[in-house]
Amino acid sequence: MNAIKMVEVTRSNFTESVHRGAAVLINSSGEILREWGNSNILIYPRSALKPIQSLNLYKDGVAEALNLSDDLIALTTASHHAENIHQKMIINWLKKIHLREKHLSCGPSWPWNIKDQFRAHRKYKIKRKIFHNCSGKHCGHLAASLHKNLPIKNYQHKNHPIQKDLIKLIEDLSKYKIKNVGVDGCTLPNPLIPLKKFALAVAQLADYKKLNENSNITQRIFDSCVKFPEITGGSKSINSILTKLSNGKTFVKNGAEGIFVAMLPEKKSALALKITDGASRAAEVAIAGILSELKIINNNKMKKRSIKNSANQVIGSMKWIG
Repeated sequence: MNAIKMVEVTRSNFTESVHRGAAVLINSSGEILREWGNSNILIYPRSALKPIQSLNLYKDGVAEALNLSDDLIALTTASHHAENIHQKMIINWLKKIHLREKHLSCGPSWPWNIKDQFRAHRKYKIKRKIFHNCSGKHCGHLAASLHKNLPIKNYQHKNHPIQKDLIKLIEDLSKYKIKNVGVDGCTLPNPLIPLKKFALAVAQLADYKKLNENSNITQRIFDSCVKFPEITGGSKSINSILTKLSNGKTFVKNGAEGIFVAMLPEKKSALALKITDGASRAAEVAIAGILSELKIINNNKMKKRSIKNSANQVIGSMKWIG
């Protein structure tokens, strides 16, 4: 795989663990500006695919026809923590389109943060689909399907017209023929694609003027996510924190199994990262380290974290070494 050492975990001055990975910074013309390890590795982008999924839903004037606000576009692109604001937005959106929670194809879940979990358990006693971190994206799928007079049943299946359009859009943006399509944790299709080709696809979004009739909605997706970073994650979500730290330079989107992508419109490029063992803790430190190295953010605390024991004593660290 030709992955490189990216994150080192120490305990009492001894290296306890090392996480390896690969990353690539590529512009919309396909020029690799920086590479860490071998960016030919195949990945499932997981939730880092959401900016492209949002474009697929809202291109061709759909966002305007649905009269979508910027915060709902950000919610569509979110892996949210089901904090109070997210719960209210999902409930209100379902009411607006006259559908119910049962129409979401994602499974039930608990909110991300422990305090919210306790509150949800006290109030509902059971997991709910509205708490799923992809429920905003699923609301977007339902709304777009209704607008296009497409069936809402099985909208998550790869043979549904919206999902067929998604795969074609990814192929057009990445200049790569998708051969295998997996199933994401939220039930929607997710393509197997080389890391650098995924980065190229997102770089097309970063250079939105190249997308002609879809340039306005592409820019709006980026602007909405930068405008409402906590809607796209949460108050403690690393992607929200890094987006805010960039001061509008990038939208950072995380995905499961150690995936991150960052849209960089000023550079007309995108940065994509994969930690090969799938560790999210390492991916968070690595993406912060690379963004610091590229001077997109200026916060050294993000690329090195203290490790504490149960008595709240600092006994080691986790740091970017790429």
